Amino acid sequence: MTKQRGQLMTTIESYESKTKSGVGVSAQRPDAVPKATGEFPFSSDLSSHNMLWGQTLRSPYPSAHIKNIDISEALSISGVHAILTANDVPGKNLFGLEHPDQPVLADDLIRYAGEPIALVAAEHPEIAAKAIKAIHVIFEELTPLIDAESSITADPIHPEGNVIRHLKIDYGDPSTTGDLVIEGTYEVGMQDQAFMGTESGMAVPSPDGSVDLYISTQWLHSDQNQIIEALDLPEDMVRLTLAGVGGAFGGREDVSMHVHLCMLALHTGRPVKMVYDRNESFLGHVHRHPAKIWYRHHATKDGHIVKVEGKIILDGGAYASTTSAVLANACCFSTGPYRVSSAQIEGWGVRTNNPPCGAMRGFGNVQTCFAIEAQMDKVASALGIDPVELRLINALEQGDTIITGQKITGAAPVKEVISSLAGHPMPGPAENNLLARPGGTGRTTDQKHIKRGVGFAVSIKNLMFAEGFDDSSEALCQVHDGNVAIHTACVEVGQGFITLVHQIAEEVLGTSDITVIPADTSIGSAGSTSASRQTWMSGGAVLKACEAVVVKLIEQIFEDEGVKYENLDGTLVSEDGTKTIPVAEALKGRSFHEKVVHRHAPTFPLNNKGQGDAHVSFAFAAHRAVVDVDQELGLVRVIEIATSQDVGRILNPLQAVGQIEGGITQGLGLAVLEELVMKNGVIQNANFTDYLLPTALDTPPIEIAALIEEPEPGAPFGAKGIGEPPTISSTPAVVAAIRDATGVDLRRVPVRPEDIALE
Repeated sequence: MTKQRGQLMTTIESYESKTKSGVGVSAQRPDAVPKATGEFPFSSDLSSHNMLWGQTLRSPYPSAHIKNIDISEALSISGVHAILTANDVPGKNLFGLEHPDQPVLADDLIRYAGEPIALVAAEHPEIAAKAIKAIHVIFEELTPLIDAESSITADPIHPEGNVIRHLKIDYGDPSTTGDLVIEGTYEVGMQDQAFMGTESGMAVPSPDGSVDLYISTQWLHSDQNQIIEALDLPEDMVRLTLAGVGGAFGGREDVSMHVHLCMLALHTGRPVKMVYDRNESFLGHVHRHPAKIWYRHHATKDGHIVKVEGKIILDGGAYASTTSAVLANACCFSTGPYRVSSAQIEGWGVRTNNPPCGAMRGFGNVQTCFAIEAQMDKVASALGIDPVELRLINALEQGDTIITGQKITGAAPVKEVISSLAGHPMPGPAENNLLARPGGTGRTTDQKHIKRGVGFAVSIKNLMFAEGFDDSSEALCQVHDGNVAIHTACVEVGQGFITLVHQIAEEVLGTSDITVIPADTSIGSAGSTSASRQTWMSGGAVLKACEAVVVKLIEQIFEDEGVKYENLDGTLVSEDGTKTIPVAEALKGRSFHEKVVHRHAPTFPLNNKGQGDAHVSFAFAAHRAVVDVDQELGLVRVIEIATSQDVGRILNPLQAVGQIEGGITQGLGLAVLEELVMKNGVIQNANFTDYLLPTALDTPPIEIAALIEEPEPGAPFGAKGIGEPPTISSTPAVVAAIRDATGVDLRRVPVRPEDIALE
């Protein structure tokens, strides 16, 4: 159930639960029904008295000089209240997630098609759109730099140069060779997060010159830090509150309209709302990095991978965003979940005049996993070894060392993940059913032309932030007369954290009278809802805050009664064992206010050879895809995707399954459907008509063969993040199945009909 408290406008919500649902239970999400029925207030539902509408003028060119901007005609339009350009940015005209390198508004040089140039605030969206068309900009068009590989040595398109990061990993003896050498070059196209709810938000100014921003995001405090620099305001004058998020997947980690909204609100003195349409959303957020990857694998005759050489080029687009970290992940895990004795990996993350790329589910691992798993299949074929057996031979185990020199000290049930999936029953033979055939009801496929293929893939994913980042999360637990309120800045993007808060608090405090206070910047940072970290970090913070309440409760009882109690699974037991009282009962009539900051074990930057304990923990997953292919027509039907995954400990089985199914579907999209098509640096399919997403008709049955529960040391309740691994190895599994069916050496995703169709 949901209950709204102290609601501002239509979006700020608190959630309450009265259902018994501790850790390990499939507790129902309190936001599930409202989201399913359309009653949930998303950020696009924001409204306020005297509200203006904001819109953005964007560059049509990927590379150009701005020679002149004429706003006079637009300003004369009735209902237009403000038109702002780079000259109106109060503070630094720069922002950026990892470091500021991107203009709030372009002032001279355009570096990608879609770059913001001017802002309009008007009484109505149609008036704002009319004003946008009336702004006259004179451009000097330049030749865009669109090839990532060429960018490494090309003339710089940015003051900081084209190479965002160059990373080398040198592990083991470089002179190592194998009996078999397999080479391959692979490409990954640009994928979009494609969340259903576009970017939207509202800024509300105050008479004292401060501003409140209600925004759909993934990281409130990072947003705040970037905004205050651009506005030249102190932290306490820019307050952020989370508005309802309609999906994220990494695309909301970067600032989009945030500064623009605040500028317009402060300039006009009125609330300003912005909602991107779908086309602008494609332009307004980062995407998955396109990649070019070359590998050379060395193997012994008995199937041991002894050496991997690789070169990885990631196209970061016009600005840095998270390219440095994405490249680090791509390189660190460029040998997959496999044991090797030698690795020489070189990677570049570069700037081009393509749209900016940054965080997306899987974060660097997706690109390299596709190439690694293709290489593993080639090695298996060349040696005459079963592909599953080859993976078992080389699977990492606890105590092994990855190519950064870091020892795996936590759970690493890689063999269990592989074996449990390999033993799962296969689907039955192809149905003589139109809907089950490639092409569906188009009735174009002849049953006798259909070939079946099976593909297998395994992945590794690091959890939490890495390379020395001070990763932390703050949580507050307030108790008054048995009623519990939990406050964190953790962003609920649909992963189910609100539910988990209830479960953790109920597990520790024994009560279902729990309210989750809306996430905002009045409490310390929770970090980003990304990197599979929030269960560990913000869940850990909530756990510690609740435990701190119990400690204070025991102390208070001792002061009042002179009796020492111990907490045994939610029941206070006196030292002599004669008295017991449930924690929930003992909390009645008492008040507590406990705030804690939770951190994980430290990590360290990679050295100049790519060595170091850069990561906290690792998770593993395996996927098996079964496909039917009509090669004459280039049509593919994915019949089933099965999976086994290393999950640490499952805190909510229902949510775990949902995360896995969603991640697999996103991986399926990259395998055969999703790609932002570029032409001379300009997106050609910035809409959901031409950008192909998996629908219910494309999504096959998803079989969970096993969820391997091996608690992770140091993690709250032993749980691992679940949301990202499903995306990583589902893509190569589907492509491997298509290879198996067709015999075509597929080296690029997504696989297009023309890639497999017979000539």
